[in-house]
Amino acid sequence: MAFSSANSSQLNSSLGEKTEGSSGTLDRVSNNNNSNNNINLTTTNNGLRKLQKDVSDDGSGVAAIIANNTDNPVLNAIESPGVERQRLSDAESLASINEAPQVEAQTQAQYPLERIESYESLPKQISPSKAYSPFSFPIIASLIPGSVFGVLLRLGILALMGYDEHSIFPLAWVQATGCLIMGLTLGLKDYISDFYGPLYTAMATGFCGSVTTFSSWQIDVFLSWANSGHAHRDWFRDLIDGLSKTFFTLAISLAATNLGIHLSKQLISFLNLSPTSSATSSTSSSSPKKPIKINFAPPLFRYSFSTLSVLIYAATLPAYFKASPSFRHQATAALLFSFPGTLTRYFLSVKLTPLLKLFPLGTFVANSLGTTLLGIFHVLQRTKTLPSPNACAILQGLIDGYCGCLTTVSTFAVEVSALGTRKAWLYVWISWAASQILLLIVLGTAWWGENINESRMCTYTS
Repeated sequence: MAFSSANSSQLNSSLGEKTEGSSGTLDRVSNNNNSNNNINLTTTNNGLRKLQKDVSDDGSGVAAIIANNTDNPVLNAIESPGVERQRLSDAESLASINEAPQVEAQTQAQYPLERIESYESLPKQISPSKAYSPFSFPIIASLIPGSVFGVLLRLGILALMGYDEHSIFPLAWVQATGCLIMGLTLGLKDYISDFYGPLYTAMATGFCGSVTTFSSWQIDVFLSWANSGHAHRDWFRDLIDGLSKTFFTLAISLAATNLGIHLSKQLISFLNLSPTSSATSSTSSSSPKKPIKINFAPPLFRYSFSTLSVLIYAATLPAYFKASPSFRHQATAALLFSFPGTLTRYFLSVKLTPLLKLFPLGTFVANSLGTTLLGIFHVLQRTKTLPSPNACAILQGLIDGYCGCLTTVSTFAVEVSALGTRKAWLYVWISWAASQILLLIVLGTAWWGENINESRMCTYTS
């Protein structure tokens, strides 16, 4: 499978190579940053195609992605153009959605063909001080403000849009908002990371992942099948209601993600941002004005950001105990469990996603686990022996905070968009079916055993 002309010119530009004649012979590759790191590549088009096949055979899927996905805006946003983006044909690499670009990844995007040779001879494109390990303190701390403010935004949207006889169900607004911001953040990933890597994690994983919620979406669909509200309709309308919430949420989320990426491009052009260390010449601004260069955040900002993040979570404790008990089930209890939920999701994503090529295992496990827990908490709020008001508020906090932040639609939508068509549909179907089956086991068992009653609900205040 051969490169397209656009991809060939892109490689020529990023490598600084000289192409001679129609044979496609690559003469000497000149490294502009370090003249001592010149690499000789002499290969014909046939050799280049063989090189693609060899790389594809090791699981990176270079040739297929180059030919089929170079116009995919989500793929373009997840990683900078080059082999680092192209490897996303396998779901094991989608953990990068939650992480800022690392030093080696950005170098690899600049010099894709040298990936086959060696990285030792290549210059680093960003300072090692800009790179953070996935579980470093700045990264973990950055999840806190995103989690807290993400939950607050979600609860605020639900309260605002939950009026009587609404045309669009409230959760649709939640998913659309989170996915729109996720797409915008994803499109600005390189620029945000050039400033401060943990800030990208705070926005994408912390904030957007906490605004959107997969578990609430799934239980909303399940309760539509069951007609828990005892609406005057037959089983066929119950089916239509559940399918409507399924497909509308999926469509709105995917559309909002792509809209966010589109808006990020317009924002880059409007602000005339300078191409980042991992961007190619194709992203260069044509504006006559001098481009704005993104500089690495000063130490004062970095240390202040981490310190403020910890203080924000510490403030959730007095907010719960000192504020009026009437606020506990509405917000303050959810704030307590927001960060633990996001941290669990992040841990599962980093540890499990690289283990499977078929679909992103980390997000799948997080969404399935969170949906199951939400079903259990839903049952506990409606048992024959109702829990105390304080316990009821804690259960609601676990539902809105822990389960809401443990599960996510924003990352799910990006992963679906990035995967190939077959893998994407398989991922959607398995995630949706697994959650519905788990809810059937949890809620169905309680209903059939007559242990709960949907019309009975524990109270939040004594």
